[in-house]
Amino acid sequence: MKLRGSGILLHVSSLPSGFGIGDAGPRARAFVDLLVKARQRYWQILPLGPTSTAIGNSPYSSFSAFAGNPLLISPDEIAAAGILPASELGHMVEENPSRTDYESVEAHKTALLHRAFAAVEDGLDGHAGFKKFCRREQHWLDDYVLFVSLKQRFGGAVWSAWPDEYRDRDPQALEDWRNSSARQLQYERFVQYLFQSQWVALKRYANAKGVRIVGDMPIYVSFDSADVWGNTHLFKLDEHRQPYVVAGVPPDFFSATGQLWGNPIYDWQRHQDEGFDWWIRRIARTLQHTDSVRLDHFRGFAAYWEVPAGEKTAQNGAWVESPGEALFSTLIKTLDCVPIIAEDLGLITADVRELKDRFGFPGMKVLLFAFGDNIAESPYIPHVVEENSIIYTGTHDNNTFNGWYFGEASNEDKERFRKYCGLTMDPHHPHQHALRLAMTSVSRTALFPMQDVFGLGSDSRMNVPAVAGGNWTWRMRPEDLDKSRAFERGMGYLEEMTRLTGRD
Repeated sequence: MKLRGSGILLHVSSLPSGFGIGDAGPRARAFVDLLVKARQRYWQILPLGPTSTAIGNSPYSSFSAFAGNPLLISPDEIAAAGILPASELGHMVEENPSRTDYESVEAHKTALLHRAFAAVEDGLDGHAGFKKFCRREQHWLDDYVLFVSLKQRFGGAVWSAWPDEYRDRDPQALEDWRNSSARQLQYERFVQYLFQSQWVALKRYANAKGVRIVGDMPIYVSFDSADVWGNTHLFKLDEHRQPYVVAGVPPDFFSATGQLWGNPIYDWQRHQDEGFDWWIRRIARTLQHTDSVRLDHFRGFAAYWEVPAGEKTAQNGAWVESPGEALFSTLIKTLDCVPIIAEDLGLITADVRELKDRFGFPGMKVLLFAFGDNIAESPYIPHVVEENSIIYTGTHDNNTFNGWYFGEASNEDKERFRKYCGLTMDPHHPHQHALRLAMTSVSRTALFPMQDVFGLGSDSRMNVPAVAGGNWTWRMRPEDLDKSRAFERGMGYLEEMTRLTGRD
């Protein structure tokens, strides 16, 4: 992200489609075309891993850090590949095209994928592309298909509650399971091959049009994942395969008890002893699908907050140093180019800034955080930000800009915003003023949630942290991909500001 540019933050699931959720098919290519018409360089997405209705459909809580989400596979592309006729795809009747009903989508997509597998399974052993994929990705794929099939076998139970022989990965038990469940394992491999094929084709299409895809990677993985089950030695677990410490963040201005995330913590010494091989493979896998990657909770690569398991809050934790410098040095030596964005929001200490600057990683600046009491010195205000940064109006975890202005912001915050923009009256379109502030800043890259380009309100936000239901469901409506309508709703203003501020 060396060139001055701008782009849109929109997860794939938020695209319209005829199947209840956005996917890697024709509408994704139409979105790329819309970005091109508006002279945008970047499309930022959220993590692409498998999600589950059992854990709130969050793309930040996945059964695998390497696998792709089957729900993002395009039925249209299955038909285009000649696997199934279009007449068998069964478009869904959507009660609300602006929202994803994950349970209905999962049921429909799963049935469709099983039909697709049945149509091709006899020829997979001789399919060169499929065989190459399975060989190349074996390092994570074999554990993943075992994990998914065993999880189904035991009614969705967390892996640490499986019978001992499976929990502890007894070689004979796993070999017997491979033999007795060969068809199911092959189905799971096929699903991942479909995802890979479709996503790589979409990325190739975007890159050919001059659009770069910005990915997202959580620092931690879920305990109930193929990653932990297959690599228990790389995490701080006790003799019963349970975490004895878990991740979180300490008490701060926003929370007197901190945040207790509960993710298992890496045994960083073991990672370092193995030459950070797991991390090299994880980053390399992500860069198959994206051109750069945002590392969530970047401060954890300098030092992380470790809380004893069993605590009810994050208060009784402690800071522990991470080998971030050794990790990133190894990644760069091994992969040559490691285009990383550091999510450095919140209370950031000198060691975190030094780590980020040591490797030249751009940090994040969010305008929604800029208009408090300390506006003159806020690290998020445009007159303070540095060139090597990514400036946002907001992120997936924030309210929309209009939702903030017309709902959450205090009168004092709104007054500071108006004065900073040079406005003498309450603006009708605060999102456009915020977009202009970001575009005219020196930040090399400006990125905007699609909701802020369209000027949508609070009911269109993607996620409300710490709220269990209703998240990750917002979608563009089908008509929003029409270029004329999209330009009327805000893409035209974005294009105009792109030209005026030299970001095209």
